[in-house]
Amino acid sequence: MMRKIAILLSCAAFIYGCTQKTEAERFADDLLSRMTLREKLGQMSQFAPSNGVVTGPQDEPLDVRAMVKTGEVGSLLNLKTPEEIEELQRLAVDSSRLGIPILFGHDIIHGCKIIFPINLGTACSWNLDAIKKSAEVAAYEASAMGIAWTFSPMCDISADPRWGRVSEGAGEDPYLTAKISAAMVEGYQGESLSDSSTILSCVKHFAAYGAPEAGRDYNTVDMSERMFRDRYLPPYKAAIDAGAATVMTSFNDFDAIPASGNEWLLKTLLRDELDFRGFVVSDYRAVTEMINHGVVSDKKDAACTALNANLDMEMITGTYLAYGEELVSQGLISEQMIDEMCRNILIAKYNLGLFEDPFRYGGAERFAKSIYKEENLEFARQTARESMVLLK
Repeated sequence: MMRKIAILLSCAAFIYGCTQKTEAERFADDLLSRMTLREKLGQMSQFAPSNGVVTGPQDEPLDVRAMVKTGEVGSLLNLKTPEEIEELQRLAVDSSRLGIPILFGHDIIHGCKIIFPINLGTACSWNLDAIKKSAEVAAYEASAMGIAWTFSPMCDISADPRWGRVSEGAGEDPYLTAKISAAMVEGYQGESLSDSSTILSCVKHFAAYGAPEAGRDYNTVDMSERMFRDRYLPPYKAAIDAGAATVMTSFNDFDAIPASGNEWLLKTLLRDELDFRGFVVSDYRAVTEMINHGVVSDKKDAACTALNANLDMEMITGTYLAYGEELVSQGLISEQMIDEMCRNILIAKYNLGLFEDPFRYGGAERFAKSIYKEENLEFARQTARESMVLLK
C-alpha cells in the first residue's frame, strides 16, 4: 500500500512540475485571452515596408502603417534606419488596441555596419572564438539600430559549387559547420536575451537547402534519410542545442513536400525529436511558393497547409491574415492551434524585454555611439587576416 502511495505521489509531483508555467508563458496566455483571432494572425504575419530593403519579389505595396495601427503586423523586416524603426514601434505601441510591440528583423549575415568576411571565409580560419565574437559585434550594432532578430546563422551544408548561396555557409564539412553554427548562436544571443545588446538568432534554412538538384536554388532535394541525418542535420541540431530562439524554413521540398508545409520536418523532427521550443518563420514568400511546387492549389490552400504544419510566422505573403479566419470558421484549422503558434511569438517578444520596454532596442543617439567602434574595426581586420587563403 505504501509503495502505491509513493508511486501516486511521484506521478502527481511529475504532473504538477510539467504543468508549471514560466512567467513568459503566463504573460502570453493572459495576452492571448484578450486578443481577437485576427490580432493573433497579425502576430503571425511579417511584412516589409515598401521603402525598405528589397530581398525578393514584390506584390502591390501595402499600407503597413495602417496595418500596424489595427494590430495586423507582428514583425517587420528590412528597415534601413533607427528613426524608421522607432516611428513604427511607437505607432504599434500607442495606436493598436493592445499595444503589442513589433519584432524587427534583418539579414545580419556577416556583420551589421562593420562588415566581416563572408561566412565561408571565416570558416577557413577555424577560429571559433573569433566567429562567436563577430556575431557579438554584429548583434551589438544591430540592436543599437533597433533590430532584435537576425536571420542567421545559415547552417546549410553544401558540396555543390553551382549552388548560388555557398558563400553564406561554412562549406561541406558537417563538423565544422556545426561548431560555427553553435558559436554564432551564442554570439548573437549572449548569456541572456534580456540584455538589450543581444538579438534573436535564426537557424536557416530548415532543411537541406544546400543540396538542390543541379545546384539550382529552390529546386528539389532528394536524398536518403541516412544521408540527411549524417551530413545535413548536425549543424541545425548544434544551433538548436546552443539555444537558437527561431528557425527559418527552406524554399526547397524535402521528400516531395516543401519545407514550409512539411509536418515531418516542422513537427516530428524539429519539435518532437530536436525539442525546439522557439518559433518558426518561413523564408521570403516561401508559403505561396508551394503553389509553384504543385502541392497546393492556391493561396488559401497554401495557408492551410503551412498552418497545419505548425509554421508559426509567415514572411511577406499575408495569406494567414487573408484566409486564417475563414479556415478556422470552416474547421480546417483550430483556434487552439493558432493560439499555440501565436504564443511562441509572444514568448520570444517577452524574453527580449519588448513588453517591458518596446524601445530598449535602437534610438538614433545609441546607434551613433555604437557603430564603427575602433576596437571592433580592428577586430574585423584581424578576422579578415586570419580568414585569407592563398591558392596556388
